[in-house]
Amino acid sequence: MADVTAEEYLCTRIRRAEQALMAHHEAALRTYGLTMTQYTVLLTLSRDDGMSGAQLARACGVTQQSMATVLTGMQAKGLIDRKPSPVHAKVMIATLTDAGRHHLNGAYQEVNALEKAFIDTFTPAEHRQFCDLLDRATETLIEQTPRPAKSPSPRPPST
Repeated sequence: MADVTAEEYLCTRIRRAEQALMAHHEAALRTYGLTMTQYTVLLTLSRDDGMSGAQLARACGVTQQSMATVLTGMQAKGLIDRKPSPVHAKVMIATLTDAGRHHLNGAYQEVNALEKAFIDTFTPAEHRQFCDLLDRATETLIEQTPRPAKSPSPRPPST
């Protein structure tokens, strides 16, 4: 362990915290028959009802193909409704149903219990500092993430 750099140690701690957070949320959401992506869709639609699959995919950080599968399942469960867009006939617009709103309300209370536990764990000053530190860590992670190299434009054949 002495050979481990501080960066690796911090990254390991961030990963462990992320795994614990996901485990908590998944356990809380399982009670409502929801996955994390489905919950995020419901939460997103509750804030901005009437979104396309592409918009929801971007909001949830998944591919459009994955989102199409998620939305089909959610529609089958009666959590969302989808209708053709008045602007683009091939685009389906998702909206929350009453059942979806009911599932979201219950699941939100479960997930929000963790936020309340954090409020009880940290003083207001510690909470602000922790948020600031997490924001800085996130910015560093984003800055340090390698970007795919742009492929050069193909040259036309010379004559």
